[in-house]
Amino acid sequence: MPNSAKVQALLFDVYGTLFDVHSVVQQCEQQFPGKGVALSQLWRTKQLEYTWQRSLMHRYEPFHVVTRAALRVACRALALEASAAVLDQLIGAYLHLKPYPDTVPALQQLKKMPLAVFSNGSLQMLGPLLANAGIEKYMSHVISVDEIHVFKPDPRVYALGCQRLGVEAKQVALVSSNFWDICGARAYGMQAFWINRTGAGMDELGFEPTAVFASLTQMADQLA
Repeated sequence: MPNSAKVQALLFDVYGTLFDVHSVVQQCEQQFPGKGVALSQLWRTKQLEYTWQRSLMHRYEPFHVVTRAALRVACRALALEASAAVLDQLIGAYLHLKPYPDTVPALQQLKKMPLAVFSNGSLQMLGPLLANAGIEKYMSHVISVDEIHVFKPDPRVYALGCQRLGVEAKQVALVSSNFWDICGARAYGMQAFWINRTGAGMDELGFEPTAVFASLTQMADQLA
């Protein structure tokens, strides 16, 4: 259980934590019947791989550029012919991802704390996504890696989050469902709350979360 007295602010990962990235499956399936799930999964895998590889190569591109490239490659790998119009439609679905059912109730419960979006996403994608879901009103900041041109889990990203909030790392908690993100935060010295909705096991990267929760609402109950 986290020591909530020490947590002065929460940084929320977006993709896979507040929003279900695989809510694009329906649109993928409409375009490519029988391939929707496979396309969504490979698209997400390539999207993450490209953020890590670009960071290591010092060849940053904004997340919307990475996301489109990952989609093109996923379509080619699955032998799916996608026109520019189809690519545009699927990319557009990323602006209308579905929040998880526990997202809004948890944010409502936690709204007395400083809450901030903390994402690899570019502002070009995050702005419409948060507005479409009505979530921006809960956030004091929208912090994007676009400011420093490197993706999580680079330590500079977590430093940015703390600097923007004006809070020491040990008093900030990252909230994420991505274990590699949890490890990045812990390596920097932050607290980290892992939202483990699927009961997944921990990776062996030398760090563990401050606390593990099955949902955002379970975390909010503990912190409230």
